[in-house]
Amino acid sequence: MPSATNPRCVVFHGERKIAEGDLRAAAAAVKPLFDRDEPAVLVFDADTSARIEFDLRGSLDDVLARLPPEPPPAEPAAGDHAGAPTRGPGRPKLGVVAREVTLLPRHWEWLAQQRGGASVALRRLVDEARRASVDQDRVRAAQDATHRFMTVMAGDRPGYEEAARALFAGDAAKFDGCTASWPGDVRDHVRRLAQAALRTGQG
Repeated sequence: MPSATNPRCVVFHGERKIAEGDLRAAAAAVKPLFDRDEPAVLVFDADTSARIEFDLRGSLDDVLARLPPEPPPAEPAAGDHAGAPTRGPGRPKLGVVAREVTLLPRHWEWLAQQRGGASVALRRLVDEARRASVDQDRVRAAQDATHRFMTVMAGDRPGYEEAARALFAGDAAKFDGCTASWPGDVRDHVRRLAQAALRTGQG
């Protein structure tokens, strides 16, 4: 699945990248090729490498009309409170969602002793765990996106298996060597996708 309602896309015609942009830019690039019955046109989410397909029936205007609406304008910058309603007294709205949590008695006893009580302690623990895993999550996402793209675009290329092993090992030098002979646009895009995984892997 695409990473957003209107993701950034890359369009490949065979081994050549012919467009990059939002869904509308990608559809505009693909539609003429579809009308000429050109083969091997692929659209990817530029960040996740998920495949994106369009309903290309009718005119370009018809195609664009079927796309999700463009995202709304950005919210006012932080600190711009003009026209914002004044909040009355009471507990501030935090977007808290109440759900059931099942713990053993010793866990509840420990939480009850923490500063701020159980809810504050649990939120703090979750935030700390998220911060601790952010690098691992970034590497995993980069590995998955890179492997997804290279399997489609270079799965039959020399060095593919070695490049995949280097990717998951975080070996940037070997990865670059294994992809060096690939078509330029494919090579450049796969290296861009792999940057986060390989940079962290080297450290």
